[in-house]
Amino acid sequence: MAKVTRDDVARLAGTSTAVVSYVINNGPRPVAPATRERVQAAIAQLGYRPDRVAQAMASRRTDLIGLIVPDARQPFFGEMAHAVEQAASDRGKMVLVGNSDYLDDREIHYLRAFLGMRVSGLILISQGPSANAAAEIEAWDARIVLLHERPEAIDEYAVVTDDIGGAQLATRHLLEHGHEYVACLGGTEKTPVLGDPVTDHVEGWRRAMRESGRSIEGRLFQAPYNRYDAYQVALGLLAGPDRPPAIFCATDDQAIGVLRAARELRIDVPGELAVAGFDDVKEAALTDPPLTTVASDREAMARAAVDLVLDDSLRVNGTRRDRLRQFPSRLVVRASCGCQ
Repeated sequence: MAKVTRDDVARLAGTSTAVVSYVINNGPRPVAPATRERVQAAIAQLGYRPDRVAQAMASRRTDLIGLIVPDARQPFFGEMAHAVEQAASDRGKMVLVGNSDYLDDREIHYLRAFLGMRVSGLILISQGPSANAAAEIEAWDARIVLLHERPEAIDEYAVVTDDIGGAQLATRHLLEHGHEYVACLGGTEKTPVLGDPVTDHVEGWRRAMRESGRSIEGRLFQAPYNRYDAYQVALGLLAGPDRPPAIFCATDDQAIGVLRAARELRIDVPGELAVAGFDDVKEAALTDPPLTTVASDREAMARAAVDLVLDDSLRVNGTRRDRLRQFPSRLVVRASCGCQ
């Protein structure tokens, strides 16, 4: 059987091949509803399947968006990747996902691979500050948007949440329960990293503590971001003589590790220890007790990132600040802080 072509669809629909192209690609020109219906009916009747490879070669762009995340096994990044995939699907695009594993070399590998495939754009949840990644991005003529994290070294459009403000909300809320102080489980970096969400979460905790007149001396503890290693850190912290009355964790995964350690040590939460996290991953509502945390609008952020990476009209020249889209954070109150 001869292969069905775009010309065949145009003849059956009684229109031009250009109009067929506009329907298939959803633009760049509008098509009257009645004409669109005729074209779609002709496509269905003939069983026409567009040659995406040929289209990509002609336009030098594919229907793909590249997405690089630090670790999709972590619930926050998995949920963010799903939100990006949904937003891209609504725009007729597919998403390729690569995990940097918090390694500079792997981030560079996926940058080169995705950009070399002529993706329509690339969304980068960076593993941290990277002069090498910045140089790689500079070498390509590509649409790139930073999501969640905004490394100082990479001067691209960015979509983030109010990390400092959200951490302040959580810390103030714990203090309002009457605790003498709130400890903080931060990241593993000894030197603050500008543009890193965990650095901003620690800064928000620090500001809230100082505003309330509390000292932060000796009350910031380093812990990996994942629940398993955070659990090990929490065991030592909670079993010690100076157990804090409340802990703000820079990520929900860390907070889940703290809750597990508290249960193992038979420490009542929230009676003897109040806990709050940041990210509002879906599991936060299912912990025992349910976790008080800070939420961001991941779906809106994902849509904004996809729109920015696809729409030239949204990308205007300006300062670094002009390229920033910041979404508000909100406190989600559950039982781990002493409420409910």
